[in-house]
Amino acid sequence: MGKAMATLRGLDDPDLIVTNGAGNYSAWVHRFHRFRRFGSQVAPTSGSMGYGLPAAVATKLRHPDRTVVCFAGDGCFQMTGQELATAVQYDARVIVLVVDNGMYGTIRMHQERSFPGRVHATSLINPDFAALARAYGAYGERLERDADFPAAFARAREARVPAVLHLAVDPEAITPAETLSGLYADAVTRR
Repeated sequence: MGKAMATLRGLDDPDLIVTNGAGNYSAWVHRFHRFRRFGSQVAPTSGSMGYGLPAAVATKLRHPDRTVVCFAGDGCFQMTGQELATAVQYDARVIVLVVDNGMYGTIRMHQERSFPGRVHATSLINPDFAALARAYGAYGERLERDADFPAAFARAREARVPAVLHLAVDPEAITPAETLSGLYADAVTRR
């Protein structure tokens, strides 16, 4: 996520609009993205999972000349990912960054803090999000290394269709400043 945030921050695009849903992945956006003008973020105020992609499609339709980047966790994207079909149908060329840690990260974080070692119903078995994007007629690419992000993002920007970059991230890095094992250790120590 560090390279993704650095790449976005380095863009010379003051009109960039960022959308996101709810999840720990959004902490990266809120902490490290520099919003350059009013009205450049579309995000939920009440923790609505799945909000980012529909918001991105609507935003791109409203502002077709602006770059719209959607951040979505894997669980978040699974809630409204079918809206990629709408983006393709209406030529809403959004760029979706699916942050895939294989779990409902926020819920897992709270489980480790409050009930260490008692993980329940937070693991996800995900599809290949890049292949899913291609099945919808969008551009799709899976990334497993930070170093690959800048070039992949450039390809997504140049695509003549909506794009999905499937970011496989380490589930241990639950927030920009915390790890799952650290949360577990702190919770066990407090007991």
